Formats: sequence, C-alpha cells, structure tokens
Amino acid sequence: MDSIRDENYADTQWNSQLDLIDLYRRIIKKDTVLRPDDKAEHLSALPFVGYSLQTGFAGVLSANLGFYTAKHKHKTEKISSLLTSVTYSQYHQIIFPIQTDIWINNDKYNIITDWRYMKYPSTTFGLGGHSNINNGYTIDFNYAKIHQTLMRKVLKDFYLGVGFFYDYFWNVKEVNPPTGVVTDFERYGLTNTVTAAGVAFRLLVDTRKNQITPDAGWYINIVDRPNFTFLGSNNNWQSLLLEFRRYFNLPGNSKNVLAFWSYNWLTIRGKPPYLLLPSTGWDDFYNTARGYIQGRYRGQDMIYLESEYRFQLTHNGLLGGVIFANAQSFSKELSKQFQIIAPGVGTGIRIRLNKFSGANLCVDYGWGLNGSQGIAVNLGEVF
Repeated sequence: MDSIRDENYADTQWNSQLDLIDLYRRIIKKDTVLRPDDKAEHLSALPFVGYSLQTGFAGVLSANLGFYTAKHKHKTEKISSLLTSVTYSQYHQIIFPIQTDIWINNDKYNIITDWRYMKYPSTTFGLGGHSNINNGYTIDFNYAKIHQTLMRKVLKDFYLGVGFFYDYFWNVKEVNPPTGVVTDFERYGLTNTVTAAGVAFRLLVDTRKNQITPDAGWYINIVDRPNFTFLGSNNNWQSLLLEFRRYFNLPGNSKNVLAFWSYNWLTIRGKPPYLLLPSTGWDDFYNTARGYIQGRYRGQDMIYLESEYRFQLTHNGLLGGVIFANAQSFSKELSKQFQIIAPGVGTGIRIRLNKFSGANLCVDYGWGLNGSQGIAVNLGEVF
C-alpha cells in the first residue's frame, strides 16, 4: 500500500466505526453516506456542564483539534493536537488553557506549548502525606503560565530539546484560614506575588502514533527545570520530572488497552514556591489521582503510579469503558522522607467524539482514602 492514505483505505478502515458526528449526520440530517478520512484535520468541540471536586459545577466549552502538518497524511507521521477550553465554575473560577503538541518536518521537530490563565480560588490542606482532609481552607490567586519547548529528533522516536518555563501568580491570599494557628502556607512563605522563571531541558521518547488516544507504545518524558533569579525568578530552585507510560493491546488482537503511568515530580535543590510544589492533580493536564480533590497532598517530592484498562463496550467503537487504580506518596516539608501511600480506584465511560482523531469524552468516578471521591471529566484520554 502506498504510504499516502487514499479514500479507499479510509473507507475500509472506518466503515464499521461510529462517533457522535456520525450519529448527528444519521439522526438529524438523515445522511447515511460514509464519512471518508480525507481531511488533514479533525475538530472535536463540546459545550457541557461538568462537575469536579475542585470546581463544583462548571460550564465548559472544550475543543480538541487533531491534525497533520504535512500536505498529505502518512502512515508514519504522528498526529498533532491542540487542546483548549474555557471554564467558569460554581466557585467563580476561570480556567483558560491552550496546549499544543505539534509535529513538523516529517516528525523531525516537536513543538510543545502550555499556556494558560487561571483565576482560581481553590483548597489547600497543608504539607506532607499526613495532612488532614478536615483542615482544608481556600487560597485564592490569579495565575499566568507560559511553558514553551522545542524538541529535535536525535534518533527514531528519540528527541532532545530546550524550553523556557515562566509562572506568575498574583493576588495570592488565604481565605478564612484556621484561626489561632500558623498555616503551613504561612510557615513556608506566603507572599502576594510569586514569580518562577527558568530554562527546561527535556528528553522525550514517544513511539505512540496517536497521542490523543494512545493504544500501543512507549512514552518517556524527562524534564529538568532550573530556575534563576537573573531570569526573574524570586529565588533559585530546581525540579525534575520523571514520567513513564506504557501501552499494550490486551488481548493482543483487540482494541482494548492496558496502560501504565508513572509520574515522579521531585525537588532537586532550593525551595520552590508553595504553589509550585509537587501536588495532587497539578500535573500539566490536572489528571493525577482521580478520586482525590486537586491539592489534597503537597510536598517536596511526589511519587505516583497508575494503571488503567480501557475496553470497548460496542463493536463500532462509539462507547467504551475503563477501570483504573492509582497510588500517590509525598515527602514532608523540606524532607526526603515519604509518608503514607494514598491509593485510589475507579471506573468510567468513554464516548467517541471523533473516530479519525480518536478523541473521546471521558467521564470517570474515583474513590480514595477517608471518604474522598468524585467525578473527573476529560476531552481525550487521561494519559
């Protein structure tokens, strides 16, 4: 077969698959003509009312664009993606991210963008693995994040790159903190503004063909981030991210996937700002530790492991399901001693929004320790 996908190939591949666009065409427009995979881009957009532990009820307009940067789609080319949304929540939070993963020049270069603005009153519980869930209180802040990285291929599926990471918090304040005590935030260092700026050295191994809905392959992401006062940071400090993912088809001839995720966020030296310490649910896509509220645990270092099994519920791929289990552990303040291991388990459903890009609406429910539980909603797989 020629490396360029033609319409006949697309028809053969997708004639048994169904997504929400197909349902709309068939039910509303009475159109049963097969949709060919003849476009270089596939957009999935969805307005919905969601709920999560950290936001309460929220109105969300979310969009995921999967596209190929080459003039023609090649079987060997990775699909690029753009993910954005606008959220306004019950707790008067505003969340506006723009995240891209763009592959250009026949996958020779990878451009990774993570920009966002947040007005984000949210809950903190203090530092370490023994923080009490009943001691949570609100911290409020505005947040601007600009993380930009350029990667270059060194070997097949192996990339090295450099970037610039800038984080700025302002109007930082505690809202109704516990009376008569000095909070962990105050002891650690509470200021009205926080600036962190540094370079990022990144190593990437990515053998997945579809980053939106991976079904096989490896993903290794190592990011060394030293921050410097001469670049504008409030103080010098350094963090290291060690992230590993592995995907298997199980059974081997099926479209079901067994996936593993290890996410380890470590402080190498110095004293990161409180709001940039390793914390539950504060990975780049806010996905770690389903079953726990964002910020439930916070510390100097974070060790995290998760496994998920994804399976089809309908042969046409429209509906799917998942079961998952995770575990997180944090070191206490200014110490490398890890404390408790906090496990979580859960299940969820998948609704195929676009069969060509693989974008799913993911709705999960998780349970953790001490009665912690809640819903997580994503456009695209959790990892």
